[in-house]
Amino acid sequence: MSQQIGSVVSISGSSLRGQLDDLEAYDGPTIEIGDLIKIRAGHSFAFGLVSGMSLGYGGHGNGAEHAYIDVDLFGEAVERPDTEGWRFERGVATYPGLRAPMFTASPDDLARIYRRPDSPSVRIGVLHQDNSLPVHLLTDDLLGKHFAVLGTTGSGKSCAVAVILKAILDSHRNGHIVLLDPHDEYRHVFGDIAEVVTPETLRLPYWFLSLEELSVILCGPDSDTREAERAILKDAVIYAKRTYAADNEDQPIDGDSPVPFRLNALTSHLNAELGRLEKSEGATPYLRLLARLDSLRSDSRYRFMFSGLTVVDDMSAILSNLLRIPVEGKPLTILCLSGLPSEIVDVIVSLLARTVFNVAVWTPREDSVPILLVCEEAHRYVPRNSEQGFAPTRRALSQIAKEGRKYGVSLCLVTQRPSEISESVLTQCNTLFGLRMCNAIDQAFIEGALPENAAGLLNTLPALRTQQAIVVGEGVSAPLRVRFDDLPYDARPRSATASFSAAWAADVKGQELLDETVDRWRRHVRF
Repeated sequence: MSQQIGSVVSISGSSLRGQLDDLEAYDGPTIEIGDLIKIRAGHSFAFGLVSGMSLGYGGHGNGAEHAYIDVDLFGEAVERPDTEGWRFERGVATYPGLRAPMFTASPDDLARIYRRPDSPSVRIGVLHQDNSLPVHLLTDDLLGKHFAVLGTTGSGKSCAVAVILKAILDSHRNGHIVLLDPHDEYRHVFGDIAEVVTPETLRLPYWFLSLEELSVILCGPDSDTREAERAILKDAVIYAKRTYAADNEDQPIDGDSPVPFRLNALTSHLNAELGRLEKSEGATPYLRLLARLDSLRSDSRYRFMFSGLTVVDDMSAILSNLLRIPVEGKPLTILCLSGLPSEIVDVIVSLLARTVFNVAVWTPREDSVPILLVCEEAHRYVPRNSEQGFAPTRRALSQIAKEGRKYGVSLCLVTQRPSEISESVLTQCNTLFGLRMCNAIDQAFIEGALPENAAGLLNTLPALRTQQAIVVGEGVSAPLRVRFDDLPYDARPRSATASFSAAWAADVKGQELLDETVDRWRRHVRF
């Protein structure tokens, strides 16, 4: 049953302040930050979340000390014409008046507001206020309009991602999800429904790269001839592509066309142009490009890009494996990035993001294949400072954030540093999962990115337990605080902090362990 706890004493926009009744006479549940309150509004009720509490003097014509609560409104009860009573709707059409009575939300209120939606949905946990009420995500609204998972290190962020993705895949075995895993946390989480791509099994031929991405690999980053190298490389790449596609004269070719070409044709062109130079001073950029090409072709770390003596136009087969088209029982691709050369990881992320978007753009609308791209460590790829990070990656992910919805490409951003991520990209995420976060700068940044009025829930961020989160936005029926469902121990991401006390309880196997470690290090094999 609802209990009256006080009345409204001031209203400002979508927020109001209420004065609580005599606390000594009140025997109901304790009121806390983030609690749900309902307020009489005409013949109906408005609902809001407690965002602040304070003590003060005055009110109702006396000078006694009173308790006050600040409430952020987010929805209202709308009467049904049938026998079902009222239904909950977001937004407030009829506002409470001054001295309107305020009540605690009853279990029936919670059940109506957070009931299972009529549209497709998946369960991820239970409601904080009532563990008997399951929390469901609106699948289409969650995926169709991007979402973000934010929380400090150790708050359970990786487990939250795993719970969300598992729930989605349990109900949609023909989905298409690409997960960028920079720390090899997820490869054991999803079992046989995931295609795990490691540096040993990855295939991304060099000719997949755009001219800008290829320039990052082949042109010296601090070279005084960098611009000259880029211009020379562009001419050489276009020449090599046109040579390969000579039988298809109608095909337009530029530096970014995803058309195969032979490295031998590229080096032949560079050598031919080098031989035509009249002065040796102009030879440096050619020589540097040729040396870099030779170095990469002999570097075992780049086998996934420069392997093989022949060039085969197998772009469709590679995309089929990466994007799970067809699914063939594995709707998820986990791309383990940790074993890749650090200087090329940004290029690979740029290539994958750009590829996912272009596949969606060029696929006929009637045959479109919606794809979810999950980007861990998102602050690295779309930093707030536009001068940081890898520009092509930032552009590719920004393009998905701004235009992906129109083509069926969804973005999930995961980060422990929300204040360092691009605000323009984060605000495109219409659903936010906020886990424990104590940093005031991060909290302020999230508040500015909130898709709706939920400051009361935001205030609980520092006090959230592991496995808890606030969820706001279009992916849920109403703002809420959730306790995520448990994951089996063997299905949890490998992101837990090492247990020093357990590890130091006994000696290790010594030289044998180091021999194995050195061997893996040299062969670039993580597991």
